[in-house]
Amino acid sequence: MLKSRDTRRNFCPPNHWLSEQEDIRADKVTQLYVPAARHVWRFRRMGRIGPLQSTLDVGLESPPLSVSEERQLAILTELPFVVPFEERVKIFQRLIYADKQEVQGDGPFLDGINVTIRRNYIYEDAYDKLSPENEPDLRKRIRVHLLNAHGLDEAGIDGGGIFREFLNELLKSGFNPNQGFFKTTNEGLLYPNPAAQMLVGDSFARHYYFLGRMLGKALYENMLVELPFAGFFLSKLLGTSADVDIHHLASLDPEVYRNLLFLKSYGGDVEELGLNFTVVNNDLGEAQVVELKCGGKDIPVTSANRIAYIHLVADYRLNRQIRQHCLAFRQGLANVLNLEWLRMFDQQEIQVLISGAQVPISLEDLKSFTNYSGGYSADHPVIRVFWRVVEGFSDEEKRKLLKFVTSCSRPPLLGFKELHPAFCIHNGGPDLERLPTASTCMNLLKLPEFQDEALLRGKLLYAIEGAAGFELS
Repeated sequence: MLKSRDTRRNFCPPNHWLSEQEDIRADKVTQLYVPAARHVWRFRRMGRIGPLQSTLDVGLESPPLSVSEERQLAILTELPFVVPFEERVKIFQRLIYADKQEVQGDGPFLDGINVTIRRNYIYEDAYDKLSPENEPDLRKRIRVHLLNAHGLDEAGIDGGGIFREFLNELLKSGFNPNQGFFKTTNEGLLYPNPAAQMLVGDSFARHYYFLGRMLGKALYENMLVELPFAGFFLSKLLGTSADVDIHHLASLDPEVYRNLLFLKSYGGDVEELGLNFTVVNNDLGEAQVVELKCGGKDIPVTSANRIAYIHLVADYRLNRQIRQHCLAFRQGLANVLNLEWLRMFDQQEIQVLISGAQVPISLEDLKSFTNYSGGYSADHPVIRVFWRVVEGFSDEEKRKLLKFVTSCSRPPLLGFKELHPAFCIHNGGPDLERLPTASTCMNLLKLPEFQDEALLRGKLLYAIEGAAGFELS
């Protein structure tokens, strides 16, 4: 498909695919969010999504849709790229909100999940306590009680912020290549480690299912996590099949992709290259010859069969050697999140949904949606000094400040108006020896009454560089 190729190669101008005739806005398609209408969404494509069907109820009878509603639904499921990205994000978030209302209700932590996690064993404890056997429905609210390296309670009651830090640290740990489940391309992009079974044993698929669930939970909670994934892997999560074709190979291994293109157009005697229908794996430093087809080591690559060889090599690298990993990950993701909703986005847009856009933090936007308490106001001398100091921060320091207060270093996708609760600066008292502290569950910065710019800058930088979890607050 031309749009898919443009997503990989970016040869069309920005906004080329947007339709000027269709006006689909989130507030105009609210009727699609009710359970019965979401059943229609599922029904339209259930024949194409195979075993990873929507988790929505199947027994609901859908009300008849108008011609306009049916057209909007068809566009969102078949041609979503003609709708602006921001509108699709709003639709996605409203779909999740409606689902949350059903699962979580309005009560605080009603029928929620409570877990105690040792910070030094964050992956091991979470893998055990949030397993599908122990917690089959991760769409519920999760409250986390953290223990520090000494086994002591970390200060603070989880109103959501401790959970966000926990989930962020858990995902960083689980997707860290040192953990063994994921590798990085030469560009530093994550994809499943083909050698994971050798490292973990036969239970390796359960870890991918778990990681899929946890990434799904982050998306479900509208939480950004800085995990850069390889494009081909994201495409495998979005497709109606977990397999992708040779055109995605460049995002995994550009060198192999170029070599295969060279072979395709090679004008000499192909047999002189000495190739056969095998590939060599060097997992964990041990060379292993794998046949691409039965008897492949005895089948030379010739001009007549080189196209078949090229496609088999690409299929092996992209699909066969990580098929179980990706299927388990997709199933875990689908356990928390309806994959049909994700299919409104291409792989580049999914990366933005996961990690946020690579844009500088807009201080004007942040200021516009910042609240003040404890005697502070936008015109208070301390607040004026604070914003002058932050304006002088580097982009990295601004991100650290945002992470210190909200537990996430990137701004919300739709701007700070979507940050709930709003960013707030509270009077931390007259003691100038104290450090600024944060209550991430409230997105609250407690700022002592520093009126000296150099002092405020030094104290604030020391606090945000501390990375001491929630115990500073």
